Formats: sequence, structure tokens, C-alpha cells
Amino acid sequence: MASVTYDHVYKRFGDVVAVNDLSIEIQDKEFLVFVGPSGCGKSTSLRMLAGLEDISDGTIAIAERVVNDVSPKDRDIAMVFQSYALYPHMSVFDNMAFALKLRKTPKAEIQQRVQRAAEILGIEMLLQRKPKQLSGGQRQRVALGRAIVREPKVFLLDEPLSNLDAKLRVQTRAEISKLHQRLGTTFIYVTHDQTEAMTMGSRIAVMNAGELMQIDTPQTLYDLPANRFVAGFIGSPAMNFFDAKIENSNGTLYAVAGDNLRLPIPESRRGALESYAGKNVTLGVRPEDMHDTEYQPPNITGALVEGRVEVTELMGSEVYVYLLTDGHSYIGRVDPRTRARVGGTLGVSFDLDRVHFFDSETEQAIR
Repeated sequence: MASVTYDHVYKRFGDVVAVNDLSIEIQDKEFLVFVGPSGCGKSTSLRMLAGLEDISDGTIAIAERVVNDVSPKDRDIAMVFQSYALYPHMSVFDNMAFALKLRKTPKAEIQQRVQRAAEILGIEMLLQRKPKQLSGGQRQRVALGRAIVREPKVFLLDEPLSNLDAKLRVQTRAEISKLHQRLGTTFIYVTHDQTEAMTMGSRIAVMNAGELMQIDTPQTLYDLPANRFVAGFIGSPAMNFFDAKIENSNGTLYAVAGDNLRLPIPESRRGALESYAGKNVTLGVRPEDMHDTEYQPPNITGALVEGRVEVTELMGSEVYVYLLTDGHSYIGRVDPRTRARVGGTLGVSFDLDRVHFFDSETEQAIR
């Protein structure tokens, strides 16, 4: 097993900087997820670790061994791609055993490794089938099995669930999490889906435009985003943002985004915001921190805001309500018993202890 270290790593394609000064230490047996929008550098970071892309500057080490100039086949890693890349003319067994045969692994050991991997993945009954006889989920398991039999130090997974339907994605991501627990190996996973990142990773590295925005546990990223980008990317539906101004009225600080959007700032947040009095900030409120006033949870410090209901989406256990107040459009996740109706008004309570503030110029969180 192995730790992985990115030390001031850059990747340039001509004048384009795809990865800019990436430094991360990934612990042995950790499940780290790279997440971010398309083109943010997450797959390029993974491919440099795999040896499929050259490193422009910096170093990458696996188990404290610098691998910049090491051939991909000698890095002791296994990679699972978005494309299953199975050989159509080979059986499942032969697909899984192929890399071992190339290494001239003894037949008895090949049989043992493939059988063990098939049992872990629940595909032992499929070993004699061809890929065309398998469902998408079964093919993805075969691709995972082909990586498992190599018994690598590090597993690299590049958006492996993208070709699966929604139900199968949920099932397979749970299987991958269980697989990580069973194997006790370092997993590095790339996805653009923040739900996958939040549910699977022990830590998440959020990237944007080639730069690392923040790396931390899923809960910390959700509760304490370092900047506006992370705040807007983590969470579904996304955080609502309002252009606001901090005002001091008779010793009380308010975040003002309109005549009907005037939020008193609780004492617990006052210290960080006093220096912003008279200045513009960005106010962030998650949809789940807005409550229909009829069904407001107890023991929260709430501020009433009334909005015109533009759209409602019944989700079963909750309702997404799209509201408009003082020209600001925003979304609330409210109790399914809500009486919100399109065209009417709804009073929602903003949980003041859960709102976020960001510097309007730097977009960094104000704490």
C-alpha cells in the first residue's frame, strides 16, 4: 500500500496551464476524490500520476518514490476509465487475467486472483461470458475486477460511473466504497458529480481552472467552504447567493440585499463582519437553511423573508420552492406540507446561524 504526494505540480499545454501548482499529500489507504467542473484539471492530475501525461514541473511520488520518469507499467497502479475498454472477443475471465498473463504470472496464481476478485464483486457466475452478454453495471464490475487482480498500491478511477443510469450509479458507488474498505488500498477517484464526491471520499479536493480551491473532509467543505466557488459547487441544489451590503444601524449589523431582504447578523458572526460595515459582500444561504415559517424547526435564529413563488417541485420528502424577492431569484428546500402555490407568496425563515459571507472582491469566505 502507498501514500501519494503531489509536490508543486504543473501541467502546461503550450500557453495553457491545465494544472497550476498542485500540492497534495494523500495518505496510505485514503479515499481521495478530485471533483470540479469539466476542464478544471482533475483528470489531467490523475493521468500525470498514472504516467499517461508528462509533468511540466514539480514531482509526484508513490510510497515516497518519485515517479516522474518511471514507466506507467512500473508505477504499481491500476486505472479504471469511464470507458470499460473490455476486449469483446475474450471472456470475462480472460479480460480480468490479461494483464497477469502479460506479466507471466503462474496459471494457478492467475486462477486464484481472478476467482477472489470475482467473488468480491459478485461476478463469479459471469466468468465465461463475453462482454456483449453483460449489462452496463456488470461490465463496470469486470473493469474493476481487472484492476483488482493486479493488487496495485494505488487504484485510480476516472469517472467510472458516467456511463451508468441513475439507479445503477447509486448502487455501484456503494459497491466501490465497500471495495475500498475490503481492500484497504489507496483510492483516488475523479468525478464532476459532487454527490459522488460527498458520499464516497474520506477527503475531497475541489478544483477549478487548474487550481486547488480547497481540500478537506466532505462535512467541512459543506459547513466551512473556503470561498464562493466551493460553496456553490458543494451541495444540491446549489447555495443561493445575494449581493448585499453590511450596514450598522443603532449598533446592530444587518446584511441588506433589498427592502425585503434585510437580515440581522447574530452576535456570533459580528466579530468577522464589523470591519465590512458600509461595504459590499456576497451573502450565501443554502436551500436547506430556508424554512417555511409554518414548519420552522425549533431553536433556530430565523429572519423572515417573503417571496413570490415562481415554481414548486415536489420531491416527496421535501419541496423545492423557487422564490423571487427584490429581484433576487433563489431556491428553498421546505417541508412537504407547505402551502406554497405558484403565483402566491411564501414566508421563509433564513437560519441566521447557517448563512455564509464572502468578500465581494476576493470571493474568500469571511470568518
